[in-house]
Amino acid sequence: MSYQSSKQSASQAAELGPAGASRVAVDLKEVTKTYHTGPIEVPALRGVSLRIASGEFVATAGPSGSGKTTLLNIIGGLDRADSGEVWVAGHDLQRLSLSELARLRLNRIGFVFQTYNLLPVLSALENAEFTLLLQGVPASQRRERVEKLFLEIGLDGLENRRPAELSGGQQQRVAVARAMVTEPALILADEPTANLDSASAIALLDVMEHLNRTTGTTFIFSTHDPQVMERAHRLIRLRDGQIVSDETRESRQPQITTTKTAG
Repeated sequence: MSYQSSKQSASQAAELGPAGASRVAVDLKEVTKTYHTGPIEVPALRGVSLRIASGEFVATAGPSGSGKTTLLNIIGGLDRADSGEVWVAGHDLQRLSLSELARLRLNRIGFVFQTYNLLPVLSALENAEFTLLLQGVPASQRRERVEKLFLEIGLDGLENRRPAELSGGQQQRVAVARAMVTEPALILADEPTANLDSASAIALLDVMEHLNRTTGTTFIFSTHDPQVMERAHRLIRLRDGQIVSDETRESRQPQITTTKTAG
């Protein structure tokens, strides 16, 4: 199946999902993944089934080796499941080629990593607009969209600073802006607070929860951080490649910290 042909039914599939449920962002059915190190087999996911609705703010948690990073990588099309169904943003990832997966990631999925992954020679604005550049968005539109987002998340005035001139919390906000500015259906955040102090982590979570509420973008975290688990509207715990609990709880209204000097 080509990316274009899958896009023909994407608008309907994104709303209905493969099983006909309303507004399904992610739908996994009996997903398995095993890694091979020489003769040794290491099961990472063992028949995981999971459905996440559009607009959810979800954290996956578990000890090292529980499968949470593998789960995020499969949802993001960075790795393939050995078996099962993987539907994301209306697309059957198991049937897409590598180039089609790359295009889907470019246009529909945003990534936030614990190490920021900013280009040191580019300014904050240039880093944030980089994905728009890959999409072919004109320069004036790129700048307008990034500046508007920077104002919303407390980075206005920092557009021309290089990553080395920003705090860790500010760098991670730039990474969030880079992920959000393309208006993706889904943001995947792998340990986004791991390198931040407590205050910076709280400020970052405020930003992401605010964006989730105002844009309806789905957020899925992989985390060890109790602060992320506490703030998540839904907490999924994994152990030994299986889901052991799935808890939905009351959401809270975040207060955005917009000061430029805050981490």
